[in-house]
Amino acid sequence: MRPAAIATSNMLHLPYNSRVETPCHRLTTASKCVNMTDITAQFAEARSSPADQIDRERLVACVELLFFAYRDFTGDPDAMLEEYGFGRAHHRVLHFVNRHPGLRVAHLLDILKITKQSLARVLKQLIGEGFVVQRAGAHDRRERLLFLTPKGHRLAEKLTTVQVRRIEHALAEAGPDADGATRRFLFAMIADADRDRVAALLQRSTPSKPAKATTSGRKT
Repeated sequence: MRPAAIATSNMLHLPYNSRVETPCHRLTTASKCVNMTDITAQFAEARSSPADQIDRERLVACVELLFFAYRDFTGDPDAMLEEYGFGRAHHRVLHFVNRHPGLRVAHLLDILKITKQSLARVLKQLIGEGFVVQRAGAHDRRERLLFLTPKGHRLAEKLTTVQVRRIEHALAEAGPDADGATRRFLFAMIADADRDRVAALLQRSTPSKPAKATTSGRKT
């Protein structure tokens, strides 16, 4: 038997663990022999380098700060909404209808990113308790346009005021250019596909006036 064949035969009869430890575990290139174990160790070391860990911890701290900021930002209006048996979904509807009188239901769904069933439950309660009125569109009677009643307007303004005060206080404490930096950061947090729509929505926002008309013959 030729030497090469003898060597191959001997390799086939070695125990499994022994074959793993042999030079077959090394990749040979034209210029050098590369040990895959060394490569794996180098990648692992790169992934867990102190600089990367510090950078990750800094970002995780931002995640946690955002959680606590949102907790307190929503906590103030949450307490007020509990008096009416409402939650955050009611708050969002009141806010956007207040800022955009005559808002279409379809547009509100697009803003809130919730199901029709979820919005229907919230609107039923707000309309039933006299905070919101719904009208048919002037050009398309199938459209449903939303307006706040005087009662709904007062509640929406009350909720907005408490949140504006918290933001005003935070910006004052954050120092110069906090307003611009905060706006840029928050806008950058929005999904790329939604940024143009959000920018357009903000430009169209206007102070609301409560609805004076009636729905189904009932005064609001």
